[in-house]
Amino acid sequence: MLGKFQGVRGRIIGMTQMGPMNKRQAMLMPTVPKGEIISTYDTYANAQHAVDILARANFPVNQVAIVGNDIRSVERVTGKMSYGKVAWMGALSGAYLGIFLALLLMVVQPGSQIGGIFLAAVAIGAGFGMLFGVLSYALNKQRRDFSSVMQLVAGRYDLLTDSGLLHEARKLLSSTD
Repeated sequence: MLGKFQGVRGRIIGMTQMGPMNKRQAMLMPTVPKGEIISTYDTYANAQHAVDILARANFPVNQVAIVGNDIRSVERVTGKMSYGKVAWMGALSGAYLGIFLALLLMVVQPGSQIGGIFLAAVAIGAGFGMLFGVLSYALNKQRRDFSSVMQLVAGRYDLLTDSGLLHEARKLLSSTD
């Protein structure tokens, strides 16, 4: 039995010691790109705009990376939760599920009383969604009484490229200022 595990371990170790990675492997294993800084921007939109400028000038943008630095987690509070809001949101999500199931039933069984089935599926879905939403809120009310959206925000964004392309990229970006 131990021999089987040793064989698997040997193959895994052998796979991790492979040569240069192809692009697909590089995407699966996140690493910070290496290169020289072309320019730095305060917002992601400005960094994207700079890459757009390079792309329009036929610069090899596949050699460019936008790297966010000074990353922070920001939670923006969107409002206070209440039983009414929870019931409404639960009803909407349940109604969407009901619409999906009704459409699925129409495909599987065409020609039957489509209007009645559709309305019943939406009503039942909305009812169950409302019920589950209110029950879930009632059970977790003491832990969280507000809604929010979580975001990752960078303090600055650097545009990186290979050192051989650095001067060309800077020249293209400075000519558009």
